[in-house]
Amino acid sequence: MTKRSSRFLPAAAAAAALALAVPLISSTFKTDTAPVALMSQSPFGVAQAEAAIPMRDGMPTLAPLIERVTPAVVNVSVKGKSEKTALDEDNPLLQNPELRRFFQGPNSPFNQQQPQQQAKPRMSSGSGVIIDAKHGYILTNHHVIDKAAEITVTLKDKREVTAKLLGSDEGTDIALLKIDADNLTELPIGDSNDMKVGDYVVAVGNPFGLTQSVTSGIISAMGRSGLNIEGYEDFIQTDASINPGNSGGALVNLKGELIGINTAIIGPSGGNVGIGFAVPTSMAKGIMAQLVASGSVSRGRIGVSIQNMSPELAKNLGIDQARGALVGGVEKGTPADSAGLKAGDVITGINGGPIDGAAELRNRVGLSPVGTTLELTVLRGGDSKKVKVTIGKSAEKPQKASFEPQKSTREAVKGAIFSDAGNGRDKGVVVQDVEQGSPAWQAGLRANDVVVGVNRKPVHSADELTAALNGSDRQTALFLKRDGEDLLVVIQ
Repeated sequence: MTKRSSRFLPAAAAAAALALAVPLISSTFKTDTAPVALMSQSPFGVAQAEAAIPMRDGMPTLAPLIERVTPAVVNVSVKGKSEKTALDEDNPLLQNPELRRFFQGPNSPFNQQQPQQQAKPRMSSGSGVIIDAKHGYILTNHHVIDKAAEITVTLKDKREVTAKLLGSDEGTDIALLKIDADNLTELPIGDSNDMKVGDYVVAVGNPFGLTQSVTSGIISAMGRSGLNIEGYEDFIQTDASINPGNSGGALVNLKGELIGINTAIIGPSGGNVGIGFAVPTSMAKGIMAQLVASGSVSRGRIGVSIQNMSPELAKNLGIDQARGALVGGVEKGTPADSAGLKAGDVITGINGGPIDGAAELRNRVGLSPVGTTLELTVLRGGDSKKVKVTIGKSAEKPQKASFEPQKSTREAVKGAIFSDAGNGRDKGVVVQDVEQGSPAWQAGLRANDVVVGVNRKPVHSADELTAALNGSDRQTALFLKRDGEDLLVVIQ
């Protein structure tokens, strides 16, 4: 199961469970060389640094690095509101005098002979990272401070400071705190996009309440998504030991730069098994900037439905590459509509850089400030073109990914009744009816849809549709018209 701090959530990846946290324990050594040098500070602590692995008694040591990093990692303690119980005085059932008399036990709030027993407030703790010493800004996880009535930050020198919540974003699990204190140490923010699989990293935090704990490992993977942990996922995966209580802690490179905020682990027993995840700074910086400016995050959108490409879809659509985001539909009146995007387009790049799949496109668009103009690289048929689109505002809460089991093409349209289009209707095959909950319904087909093509090849009759489906690979693209709009539905 998935464990966040001390709370279990439904599992999302393989039958395992995901748990939150991370951090480290440090020792102080005298070394033969100077500590790691950090240079060229810029806004929010972004730095260019040069790393040097010092030696002690002829052996490499990370002690100087840890001495620099740990003062910037703090403990975040949260006192939450007490949850009400069935005996709460404002429970509507207890406003009935006939019912109240049944709740006159020694712990009842209606017992006049004894003082009312007070419920204990909810207590929890996690970690945080000071990223701006001048302003007292601290990055942590949204789930660490969620529903907090009081937040207390404990520094490495044991000082306890009340923190103010500047804002948080559930979609990325990032929150920003502010404290008023002197002599703070900040951690410079590095560029997580520069990190590679195999690079060494260090995790720092407060696992199980063990403050200033330090562990080390390597980056196991970059760009992990589809874990159903957050609404927007682009995780750094690491085997540096992460455990409950490390949520909001620092993942740093050997230059001493922050490259991720530790967020979750896969651990069937609730403990570390070497699979941990951190929100990359490439994502956290944009969220932080919006929280500093307004205390909230304005989510971007362009108005398309998308899904991942696959070798089967690429073959069926006549495309020579299996990466990118396939556009399933374009909402009228949206930025995508104004830019001329169409169902069946494949978005393969943004601003000159490649896009591997739908999750990456969704992250880039959703986390871009409203009003930003992006240049999309789009494949339409066999032609590549550039399309400029301006990010609009989205009021919708991000949805976590969902996955359906693979089906054969025939099974995927079970529950739908097709017929030839009559006079006055669009050319194609009409979906007369779809049984709710059937495979066809789950695939996205609806009554009165008109199927006009299969894998870009036109179909004019139910017989042609049947033949096209029977001759198709596992993943098949149906081109539809629905209420005058073009749509693409992938059945598999």
